[in-house]
Amino acid sequence: MGWFSRRPRAADPTPTKLDREATGEDLAALEAFVTSRRGVEFYLEPETTATDTTVVAIAHDGEWIRRRTGSPRAAAKLANRHAVPLYEAARTGYPARMRAWNRAHPERRAR
Repeated sequence: MGWFSRRPRAADPTPTKLDREATGEDLAALEAFVTSRRGVEFYLEPETTATDTTVVAIAHDGEWIRRRTGSPRAAAKLANRHAVPLYEAARTGYPARMRAWNRAHPERRAR
């Protein structure tokens, strides 16, 4: 008899649901950010059990927004349409200017 054979098994495990799916408003917010600021870069964040695929858009001065995109392909299409570089946040990390902007704007963290 194995160690784990005594543990009862769930008959029908319920899948974890995302908090919400990406919407057109999310993509519109990213587009508005790109068109109203200069030097914007996208940082792709993978889907997790809690959130859909997201993109962090970071401007030249470090100001940023995070919005859901639904899939990496949708993020890539948006980046290509606006000629914005797209990086994988897990591989590259976030730029120092984003952290500097966060320190300069502590009111943003309270949201």
